[in-house]
Amino acid sequence: MSFSRKGRIFVILVVTVMVADIGYLLVQRARNAVHIQETASYAAVPDVAVVQPKPAPDTLSMTLPGTISAWYEAPIYAQASGYVKMWYRDYGAQVKKGDVLAELKTPRLDAEYAQAQADLKVAQAKYGLASITATRWRSMGQSQAVSGQSVSVQNANEKSSHAELEAAQHKVDQIGAQVQFKTIEAPFDGVVISRNINVGDYVGAGSGNMNANGTSSELFTVADTHAMRLFVSVPETFSSILKPGLVARVVVPQFPDKVFIAKFLTIAKGFDPNTRTVVTEFSIDNADQKLWPGSFASVTLTAPADKGVYTVPTGALVFQEHGMQVAVVDGHDVAHYRNITVGRMADAYTEVSAGVVPGDRIINNPPADLLDGQTVRPTKPEKGYLDTAHAKGGTPAGDDEEEEEE
Repeated sequence: MSFSRKGRIFVILVVTVMVADIGYLLVQRARNAVHIQETASYAAVPDVAVVQPKPAPDTLSMTLPGTISAWYEAPIYAQASGYVKMWYRDYGAQVKKGDVLAELKTPRLDAEYAQAQADLKVAQAKYGLASITATRWRSMGQSQAVSGQSVSVQNANEKSSHAELEAAQHKVDQIGAQVQFKTIEAPFDGVVISRNINVGDYVGAGSGNMNANGTSSELFTVADTHAMRLFVSVPETFSSILKPGLVARVVVPQFPDKVFIAKFLTIAKGFDPNTRTVVTEFSIDNADQKLWPGSFASVTLTAPADKGVYTVPTGALVFQEHGMQVAVVDGHDVAHYRNITVGRMADAYTEVSAGVVPGDRIINNPPADLLDGQTVRPTKPEKGYLDTAHAKGGTPAGDDEEEEEE
């Protein structure tokens, strides 16, 4: 009897434990279902980082590479074939207009000139004889001693001889002009920046001396360096600042601590379709002759920026069928897409001239599946995210150099 009672108690305890375990599992399952539902509801609202548009700086500054060239630069080629007799100006020589740079020996040209002079004397003699003969025949024609046909023939002979005389004279003048090119002269005041000949070199008319590759080169190059020309290829998006009065600050590698001032000269009114840049020309005073042709230059351009322009991170831009847009979060944490007008674009930040106001909360790097009217959860970025000079001040590309200078 006692054993039967203990058995019932044991069974009751087992059943109680099983019921308690089943109850615990049911409660846990209910809790898990609630947690999953809460997690799903939370995940349904995306976390987004929001930024506010920043006013663009008052000035636009950018640094571009440039090339410095001489004000005038003339490669000098031979206009007569022959051998170099002597050269008189070397690299770096200061020359005046008309100074002799070199002399050539031209035996073939000299012989042709002598032949042309001899042919001229022959033509002069023939013309003299034809003229005297025609005069006599014209006199006899007046007395009817000869026929009119004979007089006409002698007149024609005189004219023919005169034409031959003129041709011979022109030939002498032509070769004489070539003889003048035996002396190579400086075309203007400047400096010799290149000499590609030596005594005894053969040079051909219309070209320079023949080098080891069989191609011709100029004999000398003379440059006028009283002022220099600076050529800069400016991107299309910044071409609006290229106007008369624009001043550029120039630094060259050989004088890293000196700043040269370049003044706007002109602009090529056309863009290179390969680079989308426009060639811009500046002038630099070079009275002290410090700048040399061919120098590389680091050119900083600074100009007033447009008013009413703001900057936003480039990652905040969204391009859809409606054009360029940004996602703006309203006061109820609902995202709405808004059309904007984009100005200059850079890697980190882009200028916006219309479509945003200072108080807007703009989603940076919006999710690809974000819908208009969808609820979002603005979050504060972790330390270091967007913690850059551009994020704090909102300046487009090109202002880094200005900040460093300050």
